[in-house]
Amino acid sequence: MYRAQHIGCSPKKIVYASVGKTDDEIKDAIRYGILMFNVESLPELKRIDELAAGSKKTVNVALRLNPDIQPKTHAYITTGKKETKFGMDFATVKNIFLNRERYANLELIGIHIHVGSQLTESEPFVRAIRKATKLIRQLGHHRVPLKYLNIGGGLGIVYDREHPQTAQAFSRKVSPLLKATRLRLILEPGRFIIGNAGILVAKVIYIKDTYKKRFIVVDAGMSDLIRPSLYEAYHNILPLVKSPQSATRCSKVSDVVGPICESGDFLGKDRRLSVREGEYVAVFGAGAYGFSMSSNYNSRPRAAEVLVDNNSVRLIRKRECYRDLVSKEIV
Repeated sequence: MYRAQHIGCSPKKIVYASVGKTDDEIKDAIRYGILMFNVESLPELKRIDELAAGSKKTVNVALRLNPDIQPKTHAYITTGKKETKFGMDFATVKNIFLNRERYANLELIGIHIHVGSQLTESEPFVRAIRKATKLIRQLGHHRVPLKYLNIGGGLGIVYDREHPQTAQAFSRKVSPLLKATRLRLILEPGRFIIGNAGILVAKVIYIKDTYKKRFIVVDAGMSDLIRPSLYEAYHNILPLVKSPQSATRCSKVSDVVGPICESGDFLGKDRRLSVREGEYVAVFGAGAYGFSMSSNYNSRPRAAEVLVDNNSVRLIRKRECYRDLVSKEIV
């Protein structure tokens, strides 16, 4: 929200999500005048109501429905199963809407669902939306005035050999269900927009051959792109520059690993690459959950960010230096 405010984004384009909104965050959002909160629990709903009363404002909220849908993705990015921390069950959400007069400082105007991330099929979305529309119909019988349906995000992209749905195919599946609700639609397709717009560039430091296998040691690691270590995610890795010489070299199956003292510090395993020390590799699909999940683990400064726009190249974030690592320390 701060970043959006910093660039002059209208608050009416912002919905605020998180299972653990703090009082200060809620107050900031109320002051900014956001479109609505996505509420994850009954205690949170009560807290927002209290803080809205203190601000003498009426605040819009949507209730997040946990549809208990298996989205066929990694367990760590599954968000629509009842075992996860996200959202509320069907009966709880319905009961809150039917007793909305208890929350004098809130306008309950929407329903939010989000079943998971990196979903390559439309079927989980369809099942979740059907559960949401069933709730919407029941609430309609009780004349509950809804304005918005937020179907979340999670549309998958190509990292390797996936065949994710296109935006058009997704629309064909879900549009008939959504039109029937007659509610205004909100989507959150972050990875779908930016995932394949970014790469991570790394320099080959050493080629290390052992009796067991070959390791291509590069100067980037899990602190720069944690997805392979965290999710066992596959990212395509290619030489940054394809030269005639590289095409004639003998490639060998290798692990592409970083310099961090963890066995989990790798960017790719069992890759057939023809590179030499001093050359560069490109790790694809790093535009989403790349820099945003990077860290200073092992006291590693974070990388620079460069924007390439046709023939224009601009540095948009400076590389960190060692001084940055200690700049906030006071003892």
